[in-house]
Amino acid sequence: MSDTAVIVERATAADAVELAEVAATTFPLACPPGSTPEDMAAFIAEVLSADRFRAYLADSDRIVLKAVADGHITGYALLNAMEPADPDVAAVITLRPVTELSKMYVLPGQHGRGVSAALMRTAIDLAREHGSKAVWLGVNQENVRAQRFYSKHGFGVAGTKTFTVGTQLHHDYVMEHRF
Repeated sequence: MSDTAVIVERATAADAVELAEVAATTFPLACPPGSTPEDMAAFIAEVLSADRFRAYLADSDRIVLKAVADGHITGYALLNAMEPADPDVAAVITLRPVTELSKMYVLPGQHGRGVSAALMRTAIDLAREHGSKAVWLGVNQENVRAQRFYSKHGFGVAGTKTFTVGTQLHHDYVMEHRF
């Protein structure tokens, strides 16, 4: 792909297959250390399939953003505008209404080209426009690179939670960006 500008916009049902392909490529790259190929494959099949993206896109409490360069999806973000279901998250994320930045992944060839920053800016702007008082996310405690990126965009550690990939339980930081 060339150095053309990235466009971030809302995804549609027509994007579900390509979003799932991007998700299947990117999720293993950011997966918690120690995750097995079988556990990653199970998570991708259960949470990141084209059918799941169609369901996310049809849900009025969710927004799927896509980053497009040269006519191809190079990254995506999933926003959930709903109460935190995890009691550990609900205990530390107290502002309401709140939006979760559930997923944000960018293809490896696009790292360092501003795609993640463009997705993040758009996600934060949309959450604010929809009346949220904060955005929260979970990030593996060993993923220092992602933590630095989130901190650079105004997120701070608010607490901890667990995250399951297949059969394995991992430990995440809960990070929050307040408006």
